[in-house]
Amino acid sequence: MDITIKINGIELTAPKGTTILQAARMANIEIPTLCYLKDINEIGACRLCVVEAKEGPRPAKLVAACVYPISNGMEVVTNSPKVIACRKKNLELLLSNHNRACLSCVRSGKCELQTLCREYGVEEGKYDGVKTPSTIDDSAAHMIRDNSKCILCRRCSAVCEKVQGVHVIGANERGFKTYIGSAFDMGLGDTSCVSCGQCIAVCPTGALHEKEYIDDVLAAIADPTK
Repeated sequence: MDITIKINGIELTAPKGTTILQAARMANIEIPTLCYLKDINEIGACRLCVVEAKEGPRPAKLVAACVYPISNGMEVVTNSPKVIACRKKNLELLLSNHNRACLSCVRSGKCELQTLCREYGVEEGKYDGVKTPSTIDDSAAHMIRDNSKCILCRRCSAVCEKVQGVHVIGANERGFKTYIGSAFDMGLGDTSCVSCGQCIAVCPTGALHEKEYIDDVLAAIADPTK
């Protein structure tokens, strides 16, 4: 059964059960996301996909497009001043608990968070305050985990569990203390991690990245005894 809705005044039809985000992408209408991975991580955590949705005579309300199903006659606006202000504030709040050493970050220039902040004209440091304590885990042979750059999107833990079936990382603690880690705070090198790198591939920031040995190689090349 198909349902007819309007997105930004454009009428379109989509199957029952389709989310607003899926319907928008069918019509090539862009809605930003950070935590969303199709069929893997659809949890509405980052709230960057927020849109205004009006159903029947009720006033329009802000909803997370990635988890909100469409209904017949629904009218959606993806770019109203209210929506843009909400997305900008969400980005500013994410940055308030984020290590903003972007120039030295391996993801600089291809970081999804950085790209969205630039697009929405985010003010750096607007909500600065206490930050979640974090440490760098370099115990694994293939990667480094830096939770000071983690935005808790959970894409890494979702792909680890649902795609690789390993499930060695996940959300620990609750509320402001929440962080992504292994059971019993073990380093990744001490877990059953299989070094597949899928978590690195889906991380939207520099929280997970490959280890590199470029400096060692350059030193070996410059060593006259070798």
